[in-house]
Amino acid sequence: GLHLAIRALGIGEGDEVLAPSFTFIAAANAIRYERANPVFVDIEPRWLNLDPARIEERITPRTRAILAVHTFGVPAKMDAILEIARRRGLFVIEDACEAIGAEFQGAKAGALGDLGVFGFYPNKQITTGEGGMVVTADRRLADRIRALRNQGRYETDAWLQHSELGYNYRLSEIHCALGLGQMLRIEAILRRREAVAEEYTRRLGRFADLVLPASPAPGGRISWFVYVLRLSPDCGEPERDAVLRGLHDAGIGCGRYFAPIHLQPAYTAWRDSPGLFVTESEACRTIALPFFNALTSAEIEEVAETLGRLLPHRGRLA
Repeated sequence: GLHLAIRALGIGEGDEVLAPSFTFIAAANAIRYERANPVFVDIEPRWLNLDPARIEERITPRTRAILAVHTFGVPAKMDAILEIARRRGLFVIEDACEAIGAEFQGAKAGALGDLGVFGFYPNKQITTGEGGMVVTADRRLADRIRALRNQGRYETDAWLQHSELGYNYRLSEIHCALGLGQMLRIEAILRRREAVAEEYTRRLGRFADLVLPASPAPGGRISWFVYVLRLSPDCGEPERDAVLRGLHDAGIGCGRYFAPIHLQPAYTAWRDSPGLFVTESEACRTIALPFFNALTSAEIEEVAETLGRLLPHRGRLA
């Protein structure tokens, strides 16, 4: 979906797209597929989304678009991002792959930019097994994306006639049936995930060594994809990794979310991207806890108690 969005907008070789480095690598890969260049912008420390105050300093004459990621289902500051984009003549692509049902100032995430992309991988709030969805209010873009996903064949083309280079990005009817069935109960799914997140926050709020996920902004709604907390700023990667090892040894699944893209082996040319201090300082302290609809109160308490014992200051109380 992200690749089709980039291609449908005509973004190509030598163009630049602004994006966060603190996200899943697919966001930057989709830009490179079209021989364009991802230009990484730092995040703000509260929500871990693109910092609008840092966007304009990264714009150049080659910049064509802003890829705004709603990280962990938390809506990015779309009012500020859209204002910059309109003023500077840039497209806005919303990566809402983790944010189905999230809201920004009463509007649904994914419906505010030129294009919105959703993902339905098995770890998402709802799943089709694999695949995703692109949404847009622009009929021309919609027609082109439908063609590009179907080997470049437009609805006006004759059978076996293909007007441009396309791909086999079709989502099967079986996969769609899985997704449609879950959409009938999407609100119940989102409410249950909100309840799990709230219980985690209640039980973990007593530990001073933890920075917990922020609450929704006024008029907004988080679509809880994962529950990611951070160790306190006086900790670093060694302390975080020691906690991860301890949780794994206790039989509790967890992980780091995210490893910055510009520090990945496939992105050595971007390793020295400037101005990513917040990205690097926050990413090295992140821990994603077990998070799914059927998580019980007893299991949440087990995670909380185990985590408290593993903290660098042994569960120092807030």
